[in-house]
Amino acid sequence: MGRLYNYIIEIMKKIVVLTGAGISVESGIKAFRSEDGLWENHRVEDVATHSAWFRNPQLILDFYNTMRAQLESKQPNRAHICLAEKEKDYEIVVVTQNVDNLHERAGSTHVIHLHGELTKACSSSNEIDEYCFVDIGYKPIKMGDKAKDGSQLRPQIVFFEEAVPNIEPAARQVETADIMIIIGTSMQVYPAAGLIRYAKRDTPIFFVDPKPQVQSQPNLTIIAEPASTGVDKAFELIDKL
Repeated sequence: MGRLYNYIIEIMKKIVVLTGAGISVESGIKAFRSEDGLWENHRVEDVATHSAWFRNPQLILDFYNTMRAQLESKQPNRAHICLAEKEKDYEIVVVTQNVDNLHERAGSTHVIHLHGELTKACSSSNEIDEYCFVDIGYKPIKMGDKAKDGSQLRPQIVFFEEAVPNIEPAARQVETADIMIIIGTSMQVYPAAGLIRYAKRDTPIFFVDPKPQVQSQPNLTIIAEPASTGVDKAFELIDKL
């Protein structure tokens, strides 16, 4: 039985899925940048940059505490659930730009968060050391809450002006993908947008977005639909490959 299981695992096609804000919008989570440049009535520069943390840490804590509390009531939508369900047929690695936990709550077992996780806190002195990460669920972070290294806890969010530590592990996954699916992202934010360059030249790529902003190419299939319907349609095509 063990040999048969290992054989089945070996022949499963590997799909790397890159998800952006569009997959979670249908669960009631607003996109990071709105058309007016504000995020929950705040400028991105005031709540999502490294320098903002030093200017006004209380504002940062209040902002993400509110987001975290709101996340508790949000539910995975059909797109999240479909990706989790398809793990029975494929080796699926989700690389997400989102900081919510909807992929995990839907049942996905291999998720790489490029921009951090809202339900975790970290050291404000060493934000990339997992030793100092704390799972806080939906609880607020308060001034005076300390990490293991004694520094103030902050949201485990990769702010603008900071390195993206998971970009290299994500790139390695894309390099070995048999198929790639891109869902709900403009492909305009780097370094995440650059991950597609690591795919092998002949890798089939499926792009799911209601307003796709990508150029046509031979191995690219565009599905101009919301994630909740478009992901199912992508797998209808993938299952025939």
